Amino acid sequence: MSINHVQFQKGLSMAAFMDKYGTQKKCHAALVASRWPEGFRCPCCGDDRHTTFVRENRQYWQCHRCRHQTTVTAGTIFEATKLPLTRWFLAMHLMTQAKNNVSTLELKRHLGVRYKAAWLMKHKLLQVMAEREDRRVLDGRVEIDDAYLGGEKPGKHGRGSENKVSFIAAVQTTDDGQPVLACFSRIPFTKEALAAWANKTLAASARVVSDGLHCFKGIAGEVASHTAITVGSGRQAVKRPEFNRVNTLLSNLKTAISGTYHAFKFAKYVHRYLAEVQYRFNRRFDLSSILVRLVRVAASTGPRPESVIRLAEVGG
Repeated sequence: MSINHVQFQKGLSMAAFMDKYGTQKKCHAALVASRWPEGFRCPCCGDDRHTTFVRENRQYWQCHRCRHQTTVTAGTIFEATKLPLTRWFLAMHLMTQAKNNVSTLELKRHLGVRYKAAWLMKHKLLQVMAEREDRRVLDGRVEIDDAYLGGEKPGKHGRGSENKVSFIAAVQTTDDGQPVLACFSRIPFTKEALAAWANKTLAASARVVSDGLHCFKGIAGEVASHTAITVGSGRQAVKRPEFNRVNTLLSNLKTAISGTYHAFKFAKYVHRYLAEVQYRFNRRFDLSSILVRLVRVAASTGPRPESVIRLAEVGG
């Protein structure tokens, strides 16, 4: 029996995580290295000359040129946090190493914090993921499909289901059909919206395969080729080999979300929940480095206060 090397890779064990990030000092040093990999640069004037000092157990950097004082968390997603960096790093570790999504309740229990604090921390990190993945561009062979998730009421089945959130799923594959990258986007199912989405998300050289949904015609003018295949409905449509990867990904996505979240505002925060799956999938080949990469992106993402996080959409 062949082994799936992606699933059986070592990743970053909890023991290895604690060795590397188990103290506030270690987390602080890691964040400094991520934010200023070539040494401190003043966020106001860009000068590298500085002095450091400690006040109230917090390290400050002071610029020689403009005298601006800052900390490693100021101007980042961690700004004004009352939680130690060890909690943030553990949250990032849990969210990046999990096979499925991690619920706020589970995060609360692991971190030993209040539910509201766990929710805000989680959504700030999800926003970091969403803004990073918002720049994702797919190329080569790309399978796309329309999809529906969420809804507290059953509604009808199939396309146009009320009470459910619609979104586009796209998977870049190799020529022999192996998945490479994925993208999930909540957009209206209109030709104009699909054209704008394709212009942003698909390279001009992409070769797209979709079903015959009318709005997908909007993609044709934005890519090298677009093949629309009429698949009908029911289980046989799901079995079409042309859509094997996107259907498999959608199945895994639905399992990750429905198996994790049971009472949440999916329609309001759908872009973040989709980004959580997308972020991990697109970095699945190197689980040992995914935490380091998330820390680096978080350090370069500006502050997102609670009032902003609770908005339905926050642009990157």
